[in-house]
Amino acid sequence: MSTTLSRRTFATALAASVPILSRRAVAQTAPGNKPRTICYIGGYTQHGPPGGAGNGQGISVFEMNPDTSSLSPLMTYVDIASPSFMAMSSDFRHLYALSEIDDFNANKEGCVTAFSVNRSSGELTKLNVMRSGGAVPAHLSIHASGKYVLVANYMGGTVGVLPIHPDGSLGDPTDVVHNTGPRMPDRAADNPPGNFAISDHSMAHVHMVASDPSGRYVLACDAGLDRVYVWTLDLHTGRLVPAKTPFIAMTPGSAPRHFSFNEKGTMIYILGEQDSKVVAATFNPQTGEIVPQQTVSTVTPHFRGSTLAAGILLSPNGKYLYVSNRLGDSLASFHVNDDGTLNLVEEIWMHADYGRAMMFDPSGTFLFCANQRSDSVTSFKANAQTGVLDFTWNFTPVGSPTTFAFMNTI
Repeated sequence: MSTTLSRRTFATALAASVPILSRRAVAQTAPGNKPRTICYIGGYTQHGPPGGAGNGQGISVFEMNPDTSSLSPLMTYVDIASPSFMAMSSDFRHLYALSEIDDFNANKEGCVTAFSVNRSSGELTKLNVMRSGGAVPAHLSIHASGKYVLVANYMGGTVGVLPIHPDGSLGDPTDVVHNTGPRMPDRAADNPPGNFAISDHSMAHVHMVASDPSGRYVLACDAGLDRVYVWTLDLHTGRLVPAKTPFIAMTPGSAPRHFSFNEKGTMIYILGEQDSKVVAATFNPQTGEIVPQQTVSTVTPHFRGSTLAAGILLSPNGKYLYVSNRLGDSLASFHVNDDGTLNLVEEIWMHADYGRAMMFDPSGTFLFCANQRSDSVTSFKANAQTGVLDFTWNFTPVGSPTTFAFMNTI
């Protein structure tokens, strides 16, 4: 079966509303007698925007060995284009995956696919596909209320708000917000020495959008305008309303890419892609105010050369923060102090090339990394007490991987 999808093929698969699986995989989906850990991996396929095509087939589904972290293939869904980011609902009954494309419709938008999840087998059933509200979506999340999917459209420079229907399917965007601002420098003044990598600052590039833990506020990193925006979301209308302080300006050229909240929602860690730095800031859950407290590098003082930070993730116990660095191919671990500030514990080799998203398995034992240019997924055993990562030497071949979702079967 071909994994290259024309728009006609993509539309035909959508109309059928059934998953397209590899034949080998179908015979392996029978559920076992005890709960299993299912891992979904997405990435770039041949259907993508100019320069954005990859080697992936779609959404690859694996079973994880809870003792070793090794991944065994179960099935592959090939009727989706470049699912470069995914999010699982809190009840694990629905999975949402964006398609990082710019040709879904005549307006050159990307799209988001809604799936129902079989909690016993891990199989996916497509519910519907909806426009994302802009071109080349790069990130999505589910609002804390569970009522909306929030989409960051990178090339469109927009945030789309998609309502979730009772059956888990998606409705047309209730709001699309377009950011505007002055032209920012392509490089930050506080770059690591010898960094020739640049981030595109020619226009707005929304790279991540998510709510704070309480759901009162919605925040978005704009890597093109070097801002972090803050809104409230009207849960009845699905409209975004600027907060009293609508955005915070980050270091010019730093390209704020992703952020991570602590469990209480009182600290936010903002990752600059271009200067490979983390800004630790307090967050006021009542007002939405962000106040930077500290800036730390994600590479050691010894590092020289080009680097672009990619993913940021707090450990399940909240004691450690992890960052992936592309080009330098490293993982940085930080200890989270009592006041929320950070101390670098170590920076280690990723054992692969161009690591993107990271995610812990449901037990919090293993940290997985999607390595786009190596066409592989690697895993590390995380010490919950020291934050140290030990490489497992498990490599899983996946074409151009960029994103994860996990689920335990029932």
